[in-house]
Amino acid sequence: MSLFIFSCKTDNRQEIDTSSIQIGLSVENLDQELFACKSVSEVQIFLNKHPYLPALYFADSQIDTAQLAGHLYQILQNPGLQDFRNQVDSIIGDRNASIINPLKDAFKQIKHYYPGFKAPEIKFIITGFTGNDLYISDSLIIIGLDYFAGPTARFRPDVFDYQLRRYQKAYIVPSIIFFMSNKYNHTNAKDPTLLTEIVGYGKAYEFVKQVIPDAPDSLILGYSEENLRRTYNSQQDIWAFFITNKLLYEKNELKKQKYIGERPFTTEIGNQVPGGIGRWIGWRIVSSFMKENPDVTLPQLMQNDNAAEILQASGYKGQKDDEE
Repeated sequence: MSLFIFSCKTDNRQEIDTSSIQIGLSVENLDQELFACKSVSEVQIFLNKHPYLPALYFADSQIDTAQLAGHLYQILQNPGLQDFRNQVDSIIGDRNASIINPLKDAFKQIKHYYPGFKAPEIKFIITGFTGNDLYISDSLIIIGLDYFAGPTARFRPDVFDYQLRRYQKAYIVPSIIFFMSNKYNHTNAKDPTLLTEIVGYGKAYEFVKQVIPDAPDSLILGYSEENLRRTYNSQQDIWAFFITNKLLYEKNELKKQKYIGERPFTTEIGNQVPGGIGRWIGWRIVSSFMKENPDVTLPQLMQNDNAAEILQASGYKGQKDDEE
């Protein structure tokens, strides 16, 4: 209940009518085409037909490009992978309802703020974790559905336990929009302080929240609801730690990573403080800035690369939203 109240208090964003905005989406289910291949040569034809897959989606794979077709064909013949694919389809459900329509709604919001926006092509694929979870660019999004089947799936991606939370279908759209925000998120490369980095993250999270206004904060941040509630209630102590230890203007990369990097906990503050706590603090700063400056539009926020100015104008000092 307290999380629900928190979400309501912080959500002062205006609802945008996008009913008149048209978005054309090109969607392709590459997994169906791949699983229909009956030989190595057919898999190679598939890869030749979609050359962006070896170049982009499989770019981080340990499989040599010359061996990729043979590797994919071999795993396609594995009954376990075939059963897993059916399970993934069952868990993901209707791709239009669970992914495409929410993405289209988010793209309409982006086009409202940025009229020149053109929706990227969307490709779905399942490769037994051979490729990446997501590939995202201005013109192309490739979604590895096998990564996002969630905790009931027969197989899970090879990541740390604390990262597995984000590998569920509900995180697909917020994750995509978060990465797409990079195009619009201006930061000052000449100011390598922790403050600049956490405000940059905060702007990215705020972008997601404004583009997907119904997305719970837990999905945007990747925190559990319990962690989010506990962090919100403890933010005054967390903020005091940042100020006492003069972290906002820290420039040392190793020290900065302790507060913005992927970790299960931020042990420097406490074992109950989730990793990446600086990112959350950055969003609190940006959220307070937008609340205190209601005339600032999303594009204006994303254009502003002065983190110190945003902090000062936010009035944020570790207080909850109902405190002055």
